[in-house]
Amino acid sequence: MVLERQNEQGEGGVMSWAGVKVTLNRRWTVVQLRTVKREFMAVAQKGGLDPASGGKLFLQMLQEREARGCPELLKKQKALQEKFRKQEEEQNAKQASDLARRQKEWLAKGEKYHKEYLTMQKDEVAAIRKAKADGAFYVPAEKKVALVVRIRGINKHSPRVIRVLRLLRLRQINNATFVRLNKASVNLLRKVEPFIMYGTPSLATIRKLVYKRGFVKINKQRIPITSNDVVAKIPGGHVDCVEDIIHEIYTCGEKFKEVNNFLWPFKLRNPRGGFKAKRHPFIRGGDWGNREAFINDIVERML
Repeated sequence: MVLERQNEQGEGGVMSWAGVKVTLNRRWTVVQLRTVKREFMAVAQKGGLDPASGGKLFLQMLQEREARGCPELLKKQKALQEKFRKQEEEQNAKQASDLARRQKEWLAKGEKYHKEYLTMQKDEVAAIRKAKADGAFYVPAEKKVALVVRIRGINKHSPRVIRVLRLLRLRQINNATFVRLNKASVNLLRKVEPFIMYGTPSLATIRKLVYKRGFVKINKQRIPITSNDVVAKIPGGHVDCVEDIIHEIYTCGEKFKEVNNFLWPFKLRNPRGGFKAKRHPFIRGGDWGNREAFINDIVERML
């Protein structure tokens, strides 16, 4: 007699003797099957049954017992298990289909944004060439977003500086945040210029910050951006992937405020090679103040 293990769902089993096999639908445990086997072997030895006839008789007994059915409680348990199994299979299939659909949407968004960025760059180059051909000068539009990095402490300084740094969410040295540039925000930056450096980030800098140092705020907890499912929890439901965050920040879109508040302030390290002189402004060979596009070089060394 050969006893084989139950299937992965833990239901039924297979028994065979002398080449005769039968599939058991009932939930037989290995211990129960072994017990029945020992009892029948004892009866077979006393009765002198040969293996072939004894095996057929034993399998016939099991089939008759299967046909008679099992207690009502076992039937209910089996039906409930089957229901849960079907629900789990349906849920897994639905999740797989939803994930495949969302992955296609994420890929389409990434391609659309990439084409948009290329179009913006080509339009700017064309405008520069046209102005040069006409003998004029091309003045690019003012940037709408600035990257602000705190570089100094606040010990023994006025409460106004502390309050402004907290408004900018720069509570630690080497913290960085994005700020929408307008008259009010520019005035705030000027009040704390000796403690910060800021400038206009490029698309590559924004992408590296989000992918390498990106954390979000969920239930007042700092959660790393490990997948698009984390990003989908942003309030409003208009952002469902990392590329949406990068696009909203770079273009200063309608959801810039929600996206920026959803992002935890970036925690950077000291730049490779160190600072030049924190006590002096950037225009005099120091570090603090407005760096404009040169903010990208030092942030690259701080990642």
